Amino acid sequence: MDSFLIKGGTPLRGEVEISGSKNAALPIMAAALLTPDPCVIRRVPNLSDVHFMGSILESAGATVKFQGDTVTIEAARVKGVGDYELIRKMRGSICILGPLLGRTGKALVSLPGGCVIGARPIDLHLKGLRALGAKISIENGYVNATARKLRGAELFLGGRAGPTVLGTANVLMAAVLADGVTIIESAACEPEVIDLANFLNAMGARVSGAGSPTLTVTGVRSLHGAEHEVIPDRIEAATFAVAAAATDGDVTIRGARADHLHAVLDKLREAGVSVERSGSALKVSRPGRLKAIDITTLPYAGFPTDVQAQMMVLMALTPGISIITERIFESRFMHVSELARLGADIAIEGPSAIIKGGKALSGAPVMASDLRASAALVIAGLAARGTTEVSRVYHIDRGYENIDGKLRQLGAKIVRQEAS
Repeated sequence: MDSFLIKGGTPLRGEVEISGSKNAALPIMAAALLTPDPCVIRRVPNLSDVHFMGSILESAGATVKFQGDTVTIEAARVKGVGDYELIRKMRGSICILGPLLGRTGKALVSLPGGCVIGARPIDLHLKGLRALGAKISIENGYVNATARKLRGAELFLGGRAGPTVLGTANVLMAAVLADGVTIIESAACEPEVIDLANFLNAMGARVSGAGSPTLTVTGVRSLHGAEHEVIPDRIEAATFAVAAAATDGDVTIRGARADHLHAVLDKLREAGVSVERSGSALKVSRPGRLKAIDITTLPYAGFPTDVQAQMMVLMALTPGISIITERIFESRFMHVSELARLGADIAIEGPSAIIKGGKALSGAPVMASDLRASAALVIAGLAARGTTEVSRVYHIDRGYENIDGKLRQLGAKIVRQEAS
């Protein structure tokens, strides 16, 4: 497995371009299963998860062609079964369930895998699809869903940790071809859901209310092909913003959507980081001392759980005591023990991490446990004295396009060591 060798202590300086959002691209690619016509999707990031999704769609009968950052999908003939081995490796693959059920009336999809960051059940997905009239059973690791005809319904998708993003996407994609009107209450409000709704509407769907807790879907008889450009990745933008602050750098982040990053930018400014907005660019620097802050992760538009680990690194460098409370995933502190190897002083108390910051970090070998933990360890290595080796970086390749190359453009001393 590849690893990163990082010589820390160099402030990041320069400009970086943000790629398209993985979390938007995956369900949009899945939505192409809803029509036999070709769909052209642009600004698709070159990531292992994206290519996994391409293979999954091909296993369901679609033709998928990648050319640069554009993917063309034609699902002229679709079968209601996805490849078990592919789907079980990536949680995002569960979003083929809704479009397969809506298009073919049946879906046989394996229970999904992904990062080990706590329980992420799909009960709300199944609850929503059952409300539309699907009969669902789970047997031998598969979700088996059938419906002679889906029908619109009023349903509630709120869960213990708030709305479900993939569950909202799945039910939304199933509902666009259902008879009648579907009203989804406690729908996820994330920008990625809005992007999916925009793509579906470009295909001829009738979806309104995206970005609010109430989605209204008026079913149509069929959808047609469409072209679409994926929104920029707000988590990648946030990661580079935190990296700039952690290394005492000065970085201009191009192609970001500041309106998708209100909670992150607010907390960075509260921590003493300068964030200047200029069109679609954000200029991030650290004009003075950092300040300890408290953060609680929440559903959008609250502080994103996907930026919790990165901000923990910044707080470990900040004098004083900061508290980060994780309200989305109960096991998303697996990076804490690895940060401790670098000298961070962090204690876990229930759902909260108490960070006694201000000590310099020093390089050491560390191991990534999930996608965002990988990004946090890279940021820590960039800020630490000496050399840090981050192993199992296949996690980071799932969600960050060419992150080591982009960091080198900013002056980072980071080298990818390929597995022998």
